[in-house]
Amino acid sequence: MKSKTADRIATGVFVAIAIIIVSILVGLFSYILINGFKHISWEFLTTPSSNIRAGGGIRDQLFNSFYILLITMIIAVPLGVGGGIYMAEYAKPGKITDTIRSCIEVLASLPSIVIGMFGLLVFVNVTGWGYTILGGALALTVFNLPVIVRVSEDSIRTVPRDLKEASLALGITHWHTIKTVLLPSAFPSILTGIILAAGRVFGEAAALLFTAGLSTPRLDYANWNPFSEQSPLNIFRPAETLAVHIWSVNTQGLIPDVEAVSNGSAAVLVISVLLFNLLARWIGSIITKKMTATK
Repeated sequence: MKSKTADRIATGVFVAIAIIIVSILVGLFSYILINGFKHISWEFLTTPSSNIRAGGGIRDQLFNSFYILLITMIIAVPLGVGGGIYMAEYAKPGKITDTIRSCIEVLASLPSIVIGMFGLLVFVNVTGWGYTILGGALALTVFNLPVIVRVSEDSIRTVPRDLKEASLALGITHWHTIKTVLLPSAFPSILTGIILAAGRVFGEAAALLFTAGLSTPRLDYANWNPFSEQSPLNIFRPAETLAVHIWSVNTQGLIPDVEAVSNGSAAVLVISVLLFNLLARWIGSIITKKMTATK
């Protein structure tokens, strides 16, 4: 009887904790969406922001967020997946491997503001670039790289060893086994982790305050020459992202409709992050089903 009572008490405690956590999340998201969704419109999404007039939108900030995210993923994904492959398949147990893994853990736990200060020193001052999209993307790569490395390593390690051993027994080389057996099997988990990491990067602000800047030049969306100063594709221009814009509006905003712009921007940001998470789960489930059906 005592064991059953203890089991019921433990179950009740864990259920209560889960309800509290879910309630906090639902309440937070509901508050942001209810207060911000009414301010979202096509005009709000497609008009540039204003520093002094009411009625400004978030066109440039939204574009900057996705553009920096794209460049960050182009840099971070190959490095992160490659690092995960090395840690899972090539790194031999020892002090060097333990040191590398400890460095990855420490890097993953660094506050984003510290990475922002590092980016300010290296990608802004030392390089002489100033506030740029490239500097922001490199800072976010430092911020995001350990996550992708860990996800890739864990995904590869979860692949049944029998598949690897069977491939090697057929005389296939180690690299070819990784390329044709391990990576395809681990791909759904790796892709899910990458998309979740992308959502984390999309909402980052502290690291970009010191690297990408707090302003965006007047952009000409008809000019797609990446070397032009007014081109939106120019990676050496400053770029205020959506998360930074929310902080800037709330702390330095002079526009009459500060609250409306801030609430609408926050709702767009939350919806975007939620879409990243839902997309990760949806794509992961589809790929898993296709691979299961193929087998």
